[in-house]
Parts: sequence; structure tokens; C-alpha cells
Amino acid sequence: MATVLVVEDDDFVRAAIIQELAERHAVRSAGRALDALRDIAQHPPDAVVLDLGLPDLDGAEALKMVRGISDVPVIVATARDDEAEIVRLLRAGADDYLVKPFSGDHLNARLDAVLRRTRAGGRAGGPAAPAATLRVGGLALDLNRREATLDGTPLSLTRREFDLLAYLAERADRVVSRRELRTEVWRQAYGEDQTIDVHLSWLRRKLGESAASPRYLHTVRGVGVMLSAPRD
Repeated sequence: MATVLVVEDDDFVRAAIIQELAERHAVRSAGRALDALRDIAQHPPDAVVLDLGLPDLDGAEALKMVRGISDVPVIVATARDDEAEIVRLLRAGADDYLVKPFSGDHLNARLDAVLRRTRAGGRAGGPAAPAATLRVGGLALDLNRREATLDGTPLSLTRREFDLLAYLAERADRVVSRRELRTEVWRQAYGEDQTIDVHLSWLRRKLGESAASPRYLHTVRGVGVMLSAPRD
């Protein structure tokens, strides 16, 4: 049973979310961002459902503060469904998002997905995995330490960026569809490819390339994306 922290200032909405989740998870709640931050620091949950319309802090700022103290999976709830808002949330460190209003079934499905991904990544404890390093050209990924370097220089990657890059590195020189990335990296059976494209764009920037002038990440139009060593 996972522990889920629900951060929502509306008493009615908070009670409804707790009711939906309580049958399968241990649920704690907070009505303010600062209370949630104290809770996360003192008693780390397995996942957080974070409403962005909180009275004491802007939701994106609260998310950045959460990321400063924990890598706990965060699903944000927002009333806005536009590209700029989605990009802002992902940049701030969201693992997933839901647009209000949403059903309990939808929330549970998204929560299950982030929890599966967390456990698959080994952050839920257990014995250490065997040492594994992936190398593609000058790119090296230490899967145990979750560290990446490019030509010996460390790369500053978010958890999701590392997961995406590692998945592609394990399949170097093979075109991977966005559907496969959505299913295997994001652990979602459905969703928008926009989220994947945003993360690919960030990875390209950190690898010192662009979609127009790729070195490692190559888009195959209508098919997917491929990671391969530079030929120059």
C-alpha cells in the first residue's frame, strides 16, 4: 500500500480525492503548500497529488520547492489545458498532470502509472542492481548511480530525462516509437505526444544539439526517435 499526500485547499475536493484513493492507499492531506513541504520533508510519501491553486504559494513555485527536497513522484492538478502551462509544469518537475475536473478512475490510473515507474526505477528500496553502464559514442550512463556524462562532462538531467535517455541508449541505433516511449517510460497506455516532444527537446539542448542539427537524437518523421553515436 503506497502513501499518497493530497495537497488541495478546497475541503470538498480534498475529501472527494481522499475517498477515491483511500480504498487502495494510505492517504495524508494538506491544504497549504508550506504544510505539504514540511510533511514531505519529515515523512516522505510515495507520491503527491498537488493542486496548483493553493492560497500561500504559486503551484509551480511549490513544485520547484518540492523538487528541492525530494524526488517523490508528483501529479499536478491544473484547471488550464494549454501548451504553455503544460511546459511550465514539466519544467518545474511534474511527473504527470491532470486537468480539472477529472474522475477518480483517471486519477487512480495516473497514480498507478507513476508508482509503477518509481518501483521499476528501484527507488522503492530493495537490493542494489548489478553494475551497468551504457555507452553510445561519447555518451555514458551509469544506471545504478543514475548519472550521465557526455565526453566526460557530467549532464544535469531530471529523473524523467535520465529515464528517457537510458531507454533510448539501451536501444541505440533502433527507431523507438512515441507510443513505445509513452508506454514504457511514462507507463501510460494513452496520452499526448507533446510531453515526450518537450522532454526530447530538453535532452537535445543538454546534448548540445537541436532537431535541425542532430548528433545523438534523430527524429524519424512519422515513426519515432533514434539514439545513435555521431558519425562525425
